[in-house]
Amino acid sequence: MTELKLRLQVEGSPESTVSVSSDRFTLGRSPECDLCLPFFGVSRRHASFVRNSDGMWMIEDLGSLNGTLLNQVPVTAPQYIHHADLVQVGVVYIGVVLMESEQLRRSGVEVITDGTTILRNVKDLQQLWLQVDAGTSGNNPQKAIARLKDLVEISKGLNSAESIEAIFSKVQEVVFRDLKRIERLALLIDMKGNGLLELLNAATRNAENQDLAADGSWISHSICQKVFAERVAIQTADAQMDARFEGEHSILTKGIRSAMAVPLWDDQKVVGVLYADARLSSHHGTLEAEEDLSFFSALGNLVAASVQRWLMARKLRSEEIIRQRLERYHTPAVVQQMMVAGALDGGRLPLAEYEISILFADIVGFTALSERLLPSQIAELLNGFFEEMLQEVFVARGTLDKFIGDCIMAFFGAPEVQPDHADRAVAAARAMLARLEHLNAQARWSEPIQLRIAINSGKAVVGDIGSSQRVDYTVLGPTINLASRMESICPPGECVISEETFSALRMKQGFEKMGSYRFKGIDRPIEVYQTKRQRKVD
Repeated sequence: MTELKLRLQVEGSPESTVSVSSDRFTLGRSPECDLCLPFFGVSRRHASFVRNSDGMWMIEDLGSLNGTLLNQVPVTAPQYIHHADLVQVGVVYIGVVLMESEQLRRSGVEVITDGTTILRNVKDLQQLWLQVDAGTSGNNPQKAIARLKDLVEISKGLNSAESIEAIFSKVQEVVFRDLKRIERLALLIDMKGNGLLELLNAATRNAENQDLAADGSWISHSICQKVFAERVAIQTADAQMDARFEGEHSILTKGIRSAMAVPLWDDQKVVGVLYADARLSSHHGTLEAEEDLSFFSALGNLVAASVQRWLMARKLRSEEIIRQRLERYHTPAVVQQMMVAGALDGGRLPLAEYEISILFADIVGFTALSERLLPSQIAELLNGFFEEMLQEVFVARGTLDKFIGDCIMAFFGAPEVQPDHADRAVAAARAMLARLEHLNAQARWSEPIQLRIAINSGKAVVGDIGSSQRVDYTVLGPTINLASRMESICPPGECVISEETFSALRMKQGFEKMGSYRFKGIDRPIEVYQTKRQRKVD
């Protein structure tokens, strides 16, 4: 059975988590819904999460006014959902968390074979080597006490370790000292949280063979994935004789026989695997083997907590860098939504196609104005101008693309999907013109400034473009080219929009047809509209 949890994020509110308790779980503004969402854009009965007879979860829209989005795509029929999907209901963003139930995780994982392999649930294994029984052959109380002291000491050392190298060094020291059969040791981490393990560190007992440890060819990724996914500890003297590993390519081609692996798990989350290449045989006593595996597993638990702290610190540093870069282009509220939604791919915003409205706004006669001012005065003027105009772009929840000389290039509709992107772009343009008129009346500049603004709407590719040294968040496509061309025909102090933008407007008042124009590189005439001029009354 698969359990479903929902991570809720509403702008201005802290994130919360809700457990889905029934096979049909309804969301909406109505108090009668399983989850009441009294927020803008949410219908009385908006959407439902439904578990079908196969145990799979789906999302369906219940005829809501504003629709339901699954990963930014409208839900027009019931859709299957997956872990880490993003559902949008009005202004509410819902992260999907799918996880196996405890019953499923624990069923059938405690197995002991005929002496070649031990496969144990790590929770049952943790305290085995501490259960001292003087009457049992091979059990050594002094060894258990010594290992307990080792764990206490390594716990202290791990708490002070700030790097992954320091963490591995502490583990390597105690493993090679106390587990004599281990020849090579590796630390594999799920760095991106996607279930794919990456080899971060490796070492060998014989320092001269360090290169052989670092290449990772001796590691069975089949065993590692089983340990990681099922939260079991494995010790095998001959993996090739174990039916569970039949047909596993890595075990056969690499000639892997003896190994020991435990999950890095602190009762909350598995973050990786501690893997060892060990000199074992089927004659290695079962009790002694289980004690070694139990100690290795307890060590893995301590390492898990340290690795979790390291991953969190690394994530926070990365997110802060990303946040600072994104806030150059977006409002803090939009940045927060992007961070919550996890829309970043390796620190970059992936390329995707959106319906947008693009806005170009530049200063009329700026070249002549520059001739009359000192460079320092030009810089001061532009800094003040950009600061004032950008406020209106952000109020309309637009995204800054770039400054091009004296021109502001901004767009609406991405990365936050905005069905009313045309209205937002026009609202921003009108607010920019009104603010500039007010600033001119206050003599903010050495002489009055006028703007030309052009807006076009349509499809565009949006995302991070650039090299490893420099990346810009930008838009590409013919929609942008036309908006740039249209700016040249805009009268001073006005805003012009294309027929596509005019058609997309919900409120079309305030515009009049300007005429049909042809632009370079575009093989069709373009109908252009402009803001209505205020007519003076005698």
